[in-house]
Amino acid sequence: MTKEQQEKKLDEARRILAAIGMPKEQQGKRTALVLLAMLNLRPTQSWDEVIPHTLGVTPCMDWMAENYPDIPKGRNGEDRYAPNSRESVRKKSVYPLMRAGILVKNSDSPNRATNDQNNRYHPSDIAIKAIAAFESATWDERLREFHAEQPKLIEVNAAERQVHRVPVTLPDGGKVDTANLSPGAHSELIKAVVERFGSQFTPKGTVVYLGDTGSKWIVNEPEYLAELGVVVDPHGKMPDVVIHFTDKDWLVLVEAVTSTGPVDNQRISHLKELFAGARPGLVFVTAFLTRGKFRQFMADIAWETEVWIAEEETHMVHFNGERFLGPYDKSE
Repeated sequence: MTKEQQEKKLDEARRILAAIGMPKEQQGKRTALVLLAMLNLRPTQSWDEVIPHTLGVTPCMDWMAENYPDIPKGRNGEDRYAPNSRESVRKKSVYPLMRAGILVKNSDSPNRATNDQNNRYHPSDIAIKAIAAFESATWDERLREFHAEQPKLIEVNAAERQVHRVPVTLPDGGKVDTANLSPGAHSELIKAVVERFGSQFTPKGTVVYLGDTGSKWIVNEPEYLAELGVVVDPHGKMPDVVIHFTDKDWLVLVEAVTSTGPVDNQRISHLKELFAGARPGLVFVTAFLTRGKFRQFMADIAWETEVWIAEEETHMVHFNGERFLGPYDKSE
């Protein structure tokens, strides 16, 4: 078998994964090789020659190295995955293939523990029926039959993310579908900033920008910002939340910190560049979920800024300066 034959079969396996509806992360080389191993399909064989193969993760990795030796598997071009990558193969390739209905686990003993060394996996009957028809006249029909029983994993994941998204109520009371944050601690903190910090310290303020971890932004008012003298640089790193406190004509720039990114001196310099043309005064705030998280970053917080902690929402920490929660002149 030649390297070209190996690469051709690998490319076909990736096309199958895409057609079956696997997420992008599971359309790569590793998952394609796992699929080929579980189907016992070597580079010179055709897809109608697939044979159910029952393998554990380590034997699966050995099969890949033996039958597709010219396909680099390690980070530095090694011909096999390192033994310590076993968990990555299981979690990022085998487990998603199970969720997609392509693989079945321990049909002989379904109650084995997750870490049992005797765990084994093999292709499901309906997956074999569909994949064996790849590039044949019945491929589309077999694919429809498969999806009639098993929804596309990419659609299942999207539905699960939507169910667990974090709803946010804007200061004007609006609740729209696009104002839902991706799940996670960072999004929970952004929600707290909008709903609780805002009501305490910028009442009746207008949220003109709200970022998200799952998309670039979910609230963005470039025309409103332009009226305030702000032209948003699409390549600049915006704060997580920007609130126009209309009563005092302040722009409150909030960084929600769960792992990185407090308002330190470098970040202030960058934000001043981004908002250089702003008519309103700029107020810099770092938000944390807990006092414990604040303590981790306390030494990095810049002077003349504010800190808000969600678990003690009615108070703020003021880092020196002669005014509390207010902008400084640009000359200061």
